[in-house]
Amino acid sequence: MTDIVTKVEEQQQRNVAVDAYRGLVMLLMMGEVMRFAEVARSFPQNAIWQFLAFNQSHVEWAGMSLHDTIQPGFTFLVGVALPYSIRSRQKKGASFKRALLHTIWRSLVLVFLGIFLRSMSSPMTNFTFEDTLTQIGLGYTFAFLLAFTRPRWQWTAFGAILFFYWLAWAIYPAPGPAFDYAAVGVPANWHHLYTGFLSHWNKNSNFGQAFDLWFLNILPRPSRFLFNDGGYLTLSFIPTLGTMLLGLAAGRWFLQSEPKVPMRKFLIAALVLIAGGLFLHVAHICPIVKRIWTPAWTLFSGGVCFLFLAAFSWVVDIKKHRKIAFPLVVVGMNSIAAYLIAHLCEDFVESSFRIHLGMRVLNIFGAAVEPTVLGALTLFSYWLMLYWMFKRRLFIRI
Repeated sequence: MTDIVTKVEEQQQRNVAVDAYRGLVMLLMMGEVMRFAEVARSFPQNAIWQFLAFNQSHVEWAGMSLHDTIQPGFTFLVGVALPYSIRSRQKKGASFKRALLHTIWRSLVLVFLGIFLRSMSSPMTNFTFEDTLTQIGLGYTFAFLLAFTRPRWQWTAFGAILFFYWLAWAIYPAPGPAFDYAAVGVPANWHHLYTGFLSHWNKNSNFGQAFDLWFLNILPRPSRFLFNDGGYLTLSFIPTLGTMLLGLAAGRWFLQSEPKVPMRKFLIAALVLIAGGLFLHVAHICPIVKRIWTPAWTLFSGGVCFLFLAAFSWVVDIKKHRKIAFPLVVVGMNSIAAYLIAHLCEDFVESSFRIHLGMRVLNIFGAAVEPTVLGALTLFSYWLMLYWMFKRRLFIRI
């Protein structure tokens, strides 16, 4: 396995630590098939199952679980890869115009792929722009253009994006005490409504919701858009671009310090960003909410991404534990394939195990744990598909 990873690194000049981190992100996403939350309902007093369930679910509003690190991690790593991609194209003699056209094409493909996957169970095309792929696609070209500017302008753009996005929400009228939250899908027992200034960031009663009520109803749909059940928003791609710019900075630091790892910069960035996000939250300036990708969330989750990147760089590049990283590298080098497999193959793989193994085998640890047993088999099948592709150098690129 070490020879395989070394060969890949030498031939393709890839950052193995980045691939391993991306592999973890995709594995966490694919791992949804293990359905910890479903099993945990059968063991309400079991702390381990409750812990697993919490970290395989999105928090309802403010805060973070392990599952909430998936989208910022994937977005952050898109930014990390940008300097490598630009360097590779420049070495091949690609002009700026050609690279820009390819970037625009990649952005459009990501947006349309996201819409396609979200429309699979819909009676017609489901024009929605809040999922991971479309959010990255909407901001990717802007990140590419900023990659050609000086670092100070990139940081200026990062600050301006977060400040003016925060300002737009702060200026937009907050819902009053008589606001009908039930009409926008907020249940009566919802315990996450803010009062005072933070009410500007309440679920489905904010600036982003107002934009979607206008924008999404321009597009054809079976019925008028009223609200997103999870509170997710189209405009979140703007602060998501901020997350991509943090990754861009990390990728630039990687290249500038080669062959060393800029561990100190990563850790300082993590500390500053996490502290900044927490300050905005506790000072009631802006809450840390992933579902609406608040500026405070951009800072806090960006700091967590830097911690993950530092940890993987320490394990892979400093301690040289590449055998440990290999299973993740298999997934991380084919992240688009992993994304498609998770969205397109679940029903087929699970039904195949039910047919050919039978419930007697799947219930080997009890009927209550069957969803996790089936999910583990399915997840391993996904990994085998990706390993088969890895061995044959079959990588899906956009």
